[in-house]
Amino acid sequence: MIVVEKRADLAAARESLTGRVAVVMTMGALHDGHAALVRAAARTADSVVVTIFVNPLQFGAGEDLDRYPRTLAADLARCEREGADVVFTPTPEIVYPEGDPVVRVSAGRLGEVFEGATRPGHLDGVLTVVLKLLQLTRPDVALFGRKDAQQLAAIRRMVRDLDLPVDIMAVPTVRDADGLALSSRNRFLSPEQRTSALALSRALATREVEAGRAVLAAEPGVETDYLERVDSATFSPAHDGDLLVVAARVGAVRLIDNLQLTPEGC
Repeated sequence: MIVVEKRADLAAARESLTGRVAVVMTMGALHDGHAALVRAAARTADSVVVTIFVNPLQFGAGEDLDRYPRTLAADLARCEREGADVVFTPTPEIVYPEGDPVVRVSAGRLGEVFEGATRPGHLDGVLTVVLKLLQLTRPDVALFGRKDAQQLAAIRRMVRDLDLPVDIMAVPTVRDADGLALSSRNRFLSPEQRTSALALSRALATREVEAGRAVLAAEPGVETDYLERVDSATFSPAHDGDLLVVAARVGAVRLIDNLQLTPEGC
């Protein structure tokens, strides 16, 4: 496995790869969900590039950029176990050599609802770094988890609207045995808070908006941001939408989750 930090070293490593190339973009603090992405990438491509970069553009004022876990040594060991060929670990100065970029990608309406409404500018920051990393790694396919459903929808729309030559592959959410969706932020939950956080998956299991909201409201320590049924491509609320989405705070930790109500494409 080749580990690179500089752009020139990434370019050289990329030239050494053969066949179909996949990329998995992460912010580090890798867990079993990330491992599933890397394994899926290895199954669908001949070579796998993993990026580890905590992107400052997608953190708003008062969010947890400085607190976000950074576990590079363990992350690299995990990447090697799961079959990554190249790992790109840039600093912000490498990704944004002139500081905050003047030109950014706009998520449009997708960046104004749900996650976009709660975290203004978040999806713009995600799309900007994803586009930059696609340009730097030049993959044939990029894999993203379904847990971040609105991010996935925005990336798919960007790829279509900007005619980017890459396939986007979605990988199912990985959960603990009790149903909690894996997240790098779960480590900040106390044992009691983790028990309360299970209300998110229980709420989704009702498959209904009002019933799900009642489950969340009944759980002490859970502050609901939203629970809504939406169209998974546009994130427009719809009574017959194919996706149920939820976000809530448990203590200081904000968690998101979702449930696909119909087979994708139906």
